[in-house]
Amino acid sequence: MAGQLIVSISGISDRTLPDVDLFCAELDARGVPASFLVAPRLKGGYRIEADAPTADWLRTRRDGGDAVVLHGFDEAATKKRRGEFATLPAHEANLRLMGADRAMEHAGLRTRLFAAPGWTVSPGTITALPRNGFRVVAGLSGITDLVRATTVRARVLGVGEGFLSEPWWCRTLVLSAQRIARRDGVVRIAVCARHLRKPGPRQAMLDAVDLALRHGCVPTVYQWRPHRAMPAAA
Repeated sequence: MAGQLIVSISGISDRTLPDVDLFCAELDARGVPASFLVAPRLKGGYRIEADAPTADWLRTRRDGGDAVVLHGFDEAATKKRRGEFATLPAHEANLRLMGADRAMEHAGLRTRLFAAPGWTVSPGTITALPRNGFRVVAGLSGITDLVRATTVRARVLGVGEGFLSEPWWCRTLVLSAQRIARRDGVVRIAVCARHLRKPGPRQAMLDAVDLALRHGCVPTVYQWRPHRAMPAAA
């Protein structure tokens, strides 16, 4: 069975959108869709609800086959060097998920997919996600179907947002992607948008994509597929 390739981009805002758009053009040329990890609020007072051009761009890309994934609420760290949802109990996670879901709905970007900042989710978050209608959570080491309670084991290879961006790490990322692709595994590569303006990380991402494609990986996005007898998910 052929492997899969999932490319995700986080940190999308009005400031990073031009770099993201250029990178997506490279992906389009290769027939590779993108999964956009979107947070309703970012540091510095940014809110997706108030950024109509970026929200419009994301909706257009989603209509064309890309995916939108909720990526936290406002980048808050509950503990030093820990992601927003890394240690939250279920009650607090539930409140943040409700707020984030409401903001995404207002922006026309509501999704049933979730990936926490830093890719780490607490047990409480795992409990709260299906209560709020989420069906898939993409974690550091796997992709979990919350409806079926099954997990596909596959580790994220990333640049930025908890991952390094130095040249040696970029080379490691490319080699790791190639090794996974050779084994027909799931190649999950992720990049924080602000690093796409840097030639090294940007090229490393494209090299990893090209090697995965060369070894027969099928490009896809984070998604939830219902059983054939079930109606399509919203």
